[in-house]
Formats: sequence, structure tokens, C-alpha cells
Amino acid sequence: MKDLRGYMSVTGAYWGFTLTDGALRMLVLLHFHQLGYTPFQLAFLFLLYEFFGVVTNLVGGWVGARFGLQRTLFAGLALQIFALGLLSQLNPNWSVAFSVAYVVAAQGLAGIAKDLTKMSAKSGVKLATPEDQNSVLFRWVAVLTGSKNALKGVGFFVGAFLLQVFGFSTGLILLAVGLLAVLIAVLSYLPQDLTVKQPGLPFQQIFSKDQQVNLLSGARFFLFGARDIWFVVGVPVFLYDVLGWTFMQVGGFLALWVIGYGFIQSVTPRIIGQSADGQSHEVTAARLWAFGLAAIPAVLALVIFSMMNADGGFAAPSLPTLGWVIVSGLLLFGLVFAVNSSVHSYLILTFSKAHDVSLNVGFYYMSNAAGRLVGTLLSGLVYQYWGIVGCLATASGFAALSGAIVILLESHTRDLNQGRTTAPPV
Repeated sequence: MKDLRGYMSVTGAYWGFTLTDGALRMLVLLHFHQLGYTPFQLAFLFLLYEFFGVVTNLVGGWVGARFGLQRTLFAGLALQIFALGLLSQLNPNWSVAFSVAYVVAAQGLAGIAKDLTKMSAKSGVKLATPEDQNSVLFRWVAVLTGSKNALKGVGFFVGAFLLQVFGFSTGLILLAVGLLAVLIAVLSYLPQDLTVKQPGLPFQQIFSKDQQVNLLSGARFFLFGARDIWFVVGVPVFLYDVLGWTFMQVGGFLALWVIGYGFIQSVTPRIIGQSADGQSHEVTAARLWAFGLAAIPAVLALVIFSMMNADGGFAAPSLPTLGWVIVSGLLLFGLVFAVNSSVHSYLILTFSKAHDVSLNVGFYYMSNAAGRLVGTLLSGLVYQYWGIVGCLATASGFAALSGAIVILLESHTRDLNQGRTTAPPV
């Protein structure tokens, strides 16, 4: 699949899925907040979504390597359609306990769908790229990742719009119909060689034995935990409850945030440049930008804390200024986070060979999903007890831990590259 058609096929499938994924998150978050759910209860609604992301990435890489990435890609799209249909049948007359269980279960299916689709698309880019073309790989990964996140941002806006105009159930049905059209198109256009199959691959190979992959996966865990600690529950609820924003304003801001950082991801190769070996400079950049990321929420938390009253609230005259502080600080966070995320997405592919790419990508995104899971739970828990300042301070600590792990990755990568350079000819 060394051609542009293969790349565009997986990218198009990922685009369609991502739009519905972003819209679904915003629909669920705003709808249940409107019903009076606490921040921690809102976080709990996404529990299985994030948990099954961990499981799916760990197992999905093995399934993709053994049976083919076409099957995992199609399964991801079909499962998302099914999950949207289930959620559209939510009955307001059900008890709170049953409603929560029903939504959590349906969100779990959506989590499986998301990570099957992501693993298939990201692995497919590696197989579509000519061998030893690191510059092409970096550009294609950056465009895929950036455009995906831009569309996820559009999805946030779409979700808020559908909720406000059509309501919860009808909005979900419209999303399911749109994704069904994407699935039909992909079924007819996707090339048939989207994999390097290993039919006899043992199941225990799901765990990576590559130290570079393991360290990068650890850094990814804390990077995405740092984002979701404030992103999932803390900031949306703060904007709605404290600043008095409407659903459309909340969804619009988060949409523009994700669109903006998606754009930055797509141009990351131009921002940081590239090294001759395709790794050394990029790993160093991951370290520097991670520590830069840690500083932003730390400063933001201090500024917001200084604006608080003795009782922990905010005076009405300070709310417009507070809004500008939050918006400008998180926009800067998005820029730096985008570079970090894009470099990570490139490094996992350059660390991988074609025959083990789906395994490594699956393991790596398992760590990504675990970070989101922890970040989601902490977002509700920390916000409920320590507010937005607590969310931002915790996010800063997570980003710093990501940078600390990249220091180890940088040292290991340097040793590997020196070993390759000084090795005697065979």
C-alpha cells in the first residue's frame, strides 16, 4: 500500500469517525450536566469509554497484525454506529442508576470503536509510506493527526449545535446516519493490502519488548493525562457554571481549541525541523516542549488563585478578566501540547518496523488511553474538591513527569544511534 490512495483512504475514514467522536463527547457532557449530574458523575460516564480504550489498544494491535487492519478499521466504524444508535434510545423516564449504567455501557462500545479506528489508521500510514522516508512519514503523520484533531474540534461544535437545535436523541441519530455513509464509502475504496499479516503471532506479543516504545508510551501516558485533567470535566463545567457561558459558547471554545491545536500538529515538522537520523532531534524536542507545557498550567493556576475571594469564589466584576485569562492560557497550552503530541505520534512510527507497527502502535495508544482514563477520573474528582486551580496544578505535574520520562528516552536513543554509527561493518 505504498501510495497516496492508501493514505487518503485511512485518513478519510479517520476523519469521518473523529467528527462523530467529538460530537458524541460534547452531547453527553452537556446533556447530563444540564440534568444536574455532579462533576465526578460526569467523569464516571466516560469511565468505560477510556477503560476500553486501554484494553482495545492492547489487544487491537495483535488483532490487526494477525487478521489485517481492514477488519479492525471496518469494525471500529460499525461499532461506533451501533453505540450512537444505543445512546439515541436513552429514555428520560428511566431511573438515574439505570440511565448511568446504560450510558456507561454504550460509551464503552464507543471507546472500543475509537481505538480500533485510531490504531488502524495510524498503523496504515506507516504501511503507506515508502521505506526509509522519514521526512515523508513525519509530514503524513502530522497531517493525519492535525486534521483529525481539527475535525474533532468541529465535532465539539457540531455536538453542541445538535443538542441545542435537535436535542439529544435526534442529534445522535443524525451522527449515526452520517457515519454509515462514511463506512459505505470506505468499504468500496480502501486498498486490500492494508497490513503485514502474521497469522501465527502469539498473543503475548501484545507487550512491547522495545525500550524506546516503552519509554515513549510512558511519556504519552502523562502527556494525555495532563490534558484531560482539565479538559474533560473541569474547564467545560467551569465555563458553564462560573463564567455563565452557554452550551454553544462552551462547545465553540473547545472546538476552536482542538481545531487550533490540530492545525499546529499538522505543521509541527516545520516548527521543530528534522534530524538526519529521524530521531535524535525529535526526541530532544519532545523533552523541551514537555517541560514548556508543564509551566503553562502552573502559571495559570497561580494567576487564577490570586483572583479568588477568601471563600474560594470570584467577584462578579472579575469574571470577564478571568475569562480572558482562562482562554488565553489554554490557547497557549494547546499550541505547546500540539507540538508534543505530533512529535510523539511520529516517533512511535519511526521506532517501529512494518512487521510490528500495529503491535507497537496498539501498545503505545494503550498508554495514551490509560492516561486519558486517569485524567478523566481526576478531572471530575479534583474539580469537585479543589476546583479549576486544582485541575491546572495537577495537569502541570503530569506534564513535568512526561518530560522526565523523555529524558530517559533521549539518553537511550542517543546510545542506540551511537551504537549503530560505531558498529563494525559486516
